[in-house]
Amino acid sequence: MNPEIITVVSGLPRSGTSMMMNMLAAGGMSLLTDALRAADEDNPKGYFELQRVKQLDKDNSWLPEARGKAVKIVSPLLRHLPQQHRYKIIFMLRDLNEILASQKQMLIRRGEPTDTVADEKMAQMFRKHLSDIEKWLGEQANISVLYVDYGLVLDDAGRYARAINAFVSGELDVEKMASVADKSLHRQQR
Repeated sequence: MNPEIITVVSGLPRSGTSMMMNMLAAGGMSLLTDALRAADEDNPKGYFELQRVKQLDKDNSWLPEARGKAVKIVSPLLRHLPQQHRYKIIFMLRDLNEILASQKQMLIRRGEPTDTVADEKMAQMFRKHLSDIEKWLGEQANISVLYVDYGLVLDDAGRYARAINAFVSGELDVEKMASVADKSLHRQQR
C-alpha cells in the first residue's frame, strides 16, 4: 500500500459503502474508523465510520492519519478534500430506488418520519448530485476514482474484489474480500 495515498470509500448513504469498507478490511487494508456507531439491524456488520468526517468542511486536520488507510466519506463531503493529498476513491453506485427504500426502512426502524421529501424529488436531487460530483471528480488531478456498483459486487464478488485490489494496491487478499460480500444483506431490491 502506498503510505501517501488516502483511500476513500464514498457514495450516497445506503449505497454499499459499509460493505466496501468491510471488504477492504477483510483484504488486509487498515481502516481509519472510531467504532462509535455500533452495528445495528440496518448494518449488521458495522458502519466503519469516523465521526470527524462529518466536520470535514470545517476541520480536515485528521486527514494525514488516513494516509495508507481507507476512510469512509459520503459523497456530499468530497468537495472538501484538500488538494495537498492524493486520493483513490472507490465510489459506490446503487439503484436509486433501492437507496430510497433502504433509507425509508432505516427511518421506520428509528421511528423517524419518512414523508418529509417525496421519493421522486429525492431521486431527482440524488441524480443531480451524482452528475455534479462525477464531473467534479473528473476534474481533480489529485484524485483517481473507481466506480463500483453494489448489486454487481454481490453478483460477482470475486471479479470486483480483484478489480478493487488492482485499483488500491494489488496487495489485498481478494478471496477474503469477496467472502464478506453478503447477498443476504441486499434486502431492498428492484
